[in-house]
Amino acid sequence: MSESGSGSGSGGNGGSGGNGGSGVAETAGTEGTEGAAGAHAEDGRLRRTLGFRDLVVYGLLFIAPMAPVGVFGTLDAKSDGAVALVYVVATVVMAFTAFSYAQMVRVAPLAGSVFAYARKGLGEGPGFIAGWMAMLDYLLIPAVAYLFSGIALNSLVPSVSRWVWTALAVVVTTLLNLWGVRAAARVGFAVLAMEIVVLAVFLVSAVVVLVRDGAQRGWLTPLTGDSHFSTSAVLGAVSVAVLSYLGFDAIATFAEEVTGGSAKVARALLFCLVLAGVLFVAQAYLAALLEPMTSAELAADPAAQGSAFYDTVDSAVGGWLHDLVAVSKAIGAAFAALAGQAAAGRLLFAMARERRLPQVLAKVDPRSGVPRLAILLAATVTLIAAVWAARRADGLDHLVSVVDIGALTAFVLLHASVVGWFAVRRMEGPPSWWRHVLVPVVGAGALIAVIVEATGSAQLVGACWFGVGLVVLALQWGRRTG
Repeated sequence: MSESGSGSGSGGNGGSGGNGGSGVAETAGTEGTEGAAGAHAEDGRLRRTLGFRDLVVYGLLFIAPMAPVGVFGTLDAKSDGAVALVYVVATVVMAFTAFSYAQMVRVAPLAGSVFAYARKGLGEGPGFIAGWMAMLDYLLIPAVAYLFSGIALNSLVPSVSRWVWTALAVVVTTLLNLWGVRAAARVGFAVLAMEIVVLAVFLVSAVVVLVRDGAQRGWLTPLTGDSHFSTSAVLGAVSVAVLSYLGFDAIATFAEEVTGGSAKVARALLFCLVLAGVLFVAQAYLAALLEPMTSAELAADPAAQGSAFYDTVDSAVGGWLHDLVAVSKAIGAAFAALAGQAAAGRLLFAMARERRLPQVLAKVDPRSGVPRLAILLAATVTLIAAVWAARRADGLDHLVSVVDIGALTAFVLLHASVVGWFAVRRMEGPPSWWRHVLVPVVGAGALIAVIVEATGSAQLVGACWFGVGLVVLALQWGRRTG
């Protein structure tokens, strides 16, 4: 792997292209044996078993091709009806972030993702804060996905409470994650194929209905709003829509488990983001045209926002597609959470390996080759948050508004890391001013604008989490210098 996991805290060998010495080539050929798994576990390394397709599967599973289904009503209400434009803007904003990820993944092809990148480009302190803020995102995003799964299953079987379905989804997918990364990827590929087929059925059915019966709203309203246009409303909705994209960055957390080098990770990052953006804009646009309620009506009825997409499909196409989408969303969201939970476990593993979290979390299971204790901790936090939200009528809105702040802050530090490594420290010679300065600066500026337009409660939670991170960092610094 790219680092021995000795816990030295230096992280200095990440810039070598991720090969971490000659042992990788030898290990790759024997990764299926128990002896190789044990060797990896003993020196704190993860097992290289993933190819490009596996990365894309994990990324798209975490993103979920039908991610807008769960937040469609919320975005429609917040953006005054310009829900398709929200996804266009969100795709552009996240494209800058994906580009910066692609720059840094070859510098530090490590499991810690943005934690590793900020340590390289900005230093130990900012690196810890980047990982700390990303942790808020990585631990809570699966909770949102599990809640989506619970809502979908409850719409099919109302006699079983949402929180019961939600908890069941957590248990099943956690067991798969503990089984091993390759096993989860195989099951995930089948789930992803199902989601894409159902999405195709929805797109075709929506076009048929629009051609036959016409649209409920004006043809441009998904881009301009159904009553008036507000830039601040669109940016506020983008701060929530970012949730739909966050899976693409989780691909970077598997950098130590990829065969073929960091270039494969970068390609998978960009590929997943572009594909997801196209799918999101298309389904949001069509659903908005079929939506029987106005954005103002949805804003006045928060309880209707979570099921808005299902209700739209039911009224426009029929109950059969409602049930098909609900089943697909239930399974797809659970497996999006599976990928998110796996990424969260690897972030905890990476931070523990560098002695930024308890080192017991850095242990790799010798049989499955995964950081079992880190995954179990991530699953426990996720379970508590998801069940709490599932038992509240406004749980979805509260959970979604909080999740993105951690990720957006970490992404700002990611952009700063690109500038720090390539332009300030000039670790690889003269920088490319458009790749290493212009793109990250514009990307950071766009993210800051989105953070400013986020809800007050989300900003408060983000500020409190940031403050706690500073306290933890100060305590760690005191112990090291004491």
